[in-house]
Amino acid sequence: MNEIKEYTEKVFEDIKYVDENGYEYWLARELMKILEYSLWQNFHKTINIAVKNCNNSNYNVSDHFIDANKMIKLAKNARREIQDYKLSRYACYLIVLNCDPRKKIIALAKTYFAIQTRKQELTEKEYNELTEDEKRLFRRNQARKGNYNLNKTAVSSGVKDLARFHNAGYKGLYNGETADDIFKRKKLRYREDILDNMGSEELADNIFRIAQADAKLKRDNVDNEYTANSVHYEVDREVRDSIKRLGGTMPEDLPTPEKSLKKLEKDNNKLKE
Repeated sequence: MNEIKEYTEKVFEDIKYVDENGYEYWLARELMKILEYSLWQNFHKTINIAVKNCNNSNYNVSDHFIDANKMIKLAKNARREIQDYKLSRYACYLIVLNCDPRKKIIALAKTYFAIQTRKQELTEKEYNELTEDEKRLFRRNQARKGNYNLNKTAVSSGVKDLARFHNAGYKGLYNGETADDIFKRKKLRYREDILDNMGSEELADNIFRIAQADAKLKRDNVDNEYTANSVHYEVDREVRDSIKRLGGTMPEDLPTPEKSLKKLEKDNNKLKE
């Protein structure tokens, strides 16, 4: 990573993770390499400055800089704990603000991590104040990011047929239904996306199962397609069983919204014209 020939946002997307709640984060040690730091001690000084700036801005530091220390193997079976952090987008932004501006990668990082007009990490109070359609848009974005990471993990785990892999998951969550079955049950039109036609609760169910499948594949070091598909099915089946135990509505019984998210976005754009 010391030499990045093409400076594109993909370098940051490739090291992005999404947790079980659908929130994105980056690991400090991976970000350090992308930002062309060779020594953790030097990068950690920049992190400390960012932490102070975060605190001075009246944000909760623990929400943006989360300890993620881990053990590494050394020679002769020895092990040593190394320091690391899970960083929110805002934390990454504060860090790059204090990096060497002469580096081309830093300029790109500032743009990539720049705070959007509406910050991506909503508080519970903020989320509850959203309309149902706004919640759907927010959750759909989380699901999109989660699937992006899950696809990368699946390919790394030996999956070649992603359509079959995803159908294994849908079958687990939707009691045997494939993506095509869900499409037909929702009576969607040609090429409509099933995730664009889910309410916020159904999207939340899918975000959770996507995150759990991703974590399980990584945790078990899955290295073949058959096992990956089986893991995806079993994880999603467990999520379904959890919904049932909690007395929740099964995802296939949740109502399909009248308008797809694509239609909502199109209507909103017309109003702005």
